[in-house]
Amino acid sequence: MESKVFKIEGMTCAACAKAVERVTRKMDGVEEANVNLATEKLNITYDGQKVKEEDIQNTISNAGYKALKETTNVVLKIEGMTCASCVKAVERAVKKLEGIESATVNLATEKLTVSYENSKIKVSDIKKAVLKAGYKPLDEETLDMDKIRKEKESKDLWRRFVISAAFAVPLLIVSMGHMFGLALPKIIDPMHSPLNFALLQLVLTIPVMYEGRKFFKVGFKSLIMKNPNMDSLISIGSISAFLYGLFVIYEIIKGDASGTMRLYFESAAVILTLITLGKYLESITKGKTSEAIKKLMGLAPKTATIIENGTEKVVSIDDVVEGNIILVKPGEKLPVDGEVVEGVTSIDESMLTGESIPVEKNIGDKVIGASINKNGSIKYKATKVGKDTALSQIVKLVEEAQGSKAPIAKMADIISGYFVPIVIGIAIISSIVWYLLGKGPVFSLTIFISVLVIACPCALGLATPTAIMVGTGKGAEYGVLIKSGEALETTHKIQTIIFDKTGTITEGKPKVTDIIANGVEENYLLSLAASAEKASEHPLGEAIVKHAMESNIDLKKVDYFNSISGKGIEVKIEDKHLFLGNLKLMQEKNIELRELELKSNTLAEEGKTPMYIAMDGELVGIIAVADIVKNSSKRAIEKLHSMGIEVAMLTGDNKRTAEAIAKEVGIDVVISEVLPQDKANEVKKLQNQGKKVAMVGDGINDAPALAMADIGMAIGSGTDVAIESADIVLMRSDLMDVPTAIDLSKKTIINIKENLFWAFAYNTLGIPVAMGIWYALGGKLLNPMIAALAMSFSSVSVLLNALRLKTFKPFK
Repeated sequence: MESKVFKIEGMTCAACAKAVERVTRKMDGVEEANVNLATEKLNITYDGQKVKEEDIQNTISNAGYKALKETTNVVLKIEGMTCASCVKAVERAVKKLEGIESATVNLATEKLTVSYENSKIKVSDIKKAVLKAGYKPLDEETLDMDKIRKEKESKDLWRRFVISAAFAVPLLIVSMGHMFGLALPKIIDPMHSPLNFALLQLVLTIPVMYEGRKFFKVGFKSLIMKNPNMDSLISIGSISAFLYGLFVIYEIIKGDASGTMRLYFESAAVILTLITLGKYLESITKGKTSEAIKKLMGLAPKTATIIENGTEKVVSIDDVVEGNIILVKPGEKLPVDGEVVEGVTSIDESMLTGESIPVEKNIGDKVIGASINKNGSIKYKATKVGKDTALSQIVKLVEEAQGSKAPIAKMADIISGYFVPIVIGIAIISSIVWYLLGKGPVFSLTIFISVLVIACPCALGLATPTAIMVGTGKGAEYGVLIKSGEALETTHKIQTIIFDKTGTITEGKPKVTDIIANGVEENYLLSLAASAEKASEHPLGEAIVKHAMESNIDLKKVDYFNSISGKGIEVKIEDKHLFLGNLKLMQEKNIELRELELKSNTLAEEGKTPMYIAMDGELVGIIAVADIVKNSSKRAIEKLHSMGIEVAMLTGDNKRTAEAIAKEVGIDVVISEVLPQDKANEVKKLQNQGKKVAMVGDGINDAPALAMADIGMAIGSGTDVAIESADIVLMRSDLMDVPTAIDLSKKTIINIKENLFWAFAYNTLGIPVAMGIWYALGGKLLNPMIAALAMSFSSVSVLLNALRLKTFKPFK
């Protein structure tokens, strides 16, 4: 027997927990299955011969929930990676370990994200595997540490380039100046002093080789580890040119000066110099791709003013603890999340939600850290500090998204794993072929070095992660938080979008519009309904209670209360037996509408929700409640239609009310009278028609449906449940963010495809030219120095193309 713990996503109540237990216990081979709703975990004992982990996960998925193995995530900074082959080598080394769920390397951020079962493996084992593969693992850094390290790295690359160029430029003049009519002093003239000419080039080359020693150290170590990478190609190419130069000097010393004009020192030095320049430009451009994270992190203030024993005290934000009372004056940023306890103000939350209009805050309202207090002094109690604040959660979300891989990257990963060994093979074969054709060692060496240098797969490794980094960062800037590369890619394929009605298409703040009494006084009917709904948490019930309070209606004592899921409530007030709810409840309890049926139909056609009230088996009235449609709903749905996307609406309301709302905003498909637990099944029905389906809801009662959909979008909250259940979190309550998310996905995927096309096209065209095919057709032979320049440019061009996404603008 085996025991496992699975994390279950999408559960909202005890019924969900029961459903998961029921479906898993039915499986042949399962001995015990227990769900803890509080921790959202399933403990299951099963026969490994009869049941596989995948079977359990599939069974739970079919029930409308998501089962994930209980794993731990760790992010490690990896030092020494230079190209896509390095990425593949690190991932391969880590994935071999037992207990590894997934291992993803992002070359742009230089991070390894590992999901593992901590019962089987430790972080130290992962670090050993990375080290054995030839790379250096570091613990995850803070943003400041990362910034300092990257700045140091850029400065070091610039220093190396300047020193290398200082020797490479005179070396070029000495070795190739005669081609441009430049005369050399007699002491170093190759015609008069061939040995001095050769030795001077050697002296000028050695400092460049020394400055480029990191290429050799990493490159040859990777070769020994059987994981050749970009540095391996550069190392073999430049060292071959250098060794050939030493051989020519040896021949000159022996008295044979025929090879004097065929020295290759300048190729070795210039290749290293140009590659170093390329790496420097790459480091500068890569820094710009992560600006979104830097901007977000920079939003939080460094200090907070707390009230202790009636006095103000300024402390570091790290010293703020839950329960502290914080004072914020006009113009100041809020240090952490909390709840207002004194004062009234308006707060600018645009930096987190993208919503430009300041939000009014009164006592009891929640406030977000890093937002700006506009015009009033307030005191608020800290409720979330440190890593629990909304800002920290958003930063974490964006970082995870930027560290993830889109499925489109898999093709590049597969190719890069075989790319470098194949290139080395092509370089050797093509140089041997030319030698056998009688072109001699110098020509063959030129071919060998050119192929190695031009084929470096840097651009291939940077094509996908840089676009994902800029795309997810740009989304975060506008309050559209995309959780992963996979979600970013899948979103552009969406064919049908299902909107939950309440709180998504509508404001979620219903109001009482009509009170129709039948044989009782209106105020008495309202008093009964409000008294009954006082214990209910349903938005329609809250609207009735609020209306009664505003009308100064006295509430009565409730002797008995029972919630009937998806239908209404049953109560006893003053010895009267009451049912309050929808039409389904009335039909179930055999309560006839009689003369009120026509009126209820009219209310429903007007987009109002009729709440039926029955007393002792007789219908005594209807209270109609309407939810106001959001201003952006119609515009968003029109935009989605223009993008060719079908729009559906899911609601527990009766058919007529739902159709009235649908008609107002232009919905294509109406799915009405759906119980909360059945929402996931409705999503599944559409998926069974072969459609890619997105679900947009509030992330709490829609959690199972959000988890079931191909893409779940939680709108208007950013709560923990929303973040857990959804693939995309829309921080504002503006439906225009839905087409914005799809448009961002489309533009990012186009950018990735452009990057991959140019990376592949560059190598597809560059390698044959370097092999001498163009030369064979009557063209010129490719100089290794030009190959090095082209290789460096390819990486920088891919990065610059990804940065074009920074011009993305959301729909308004």
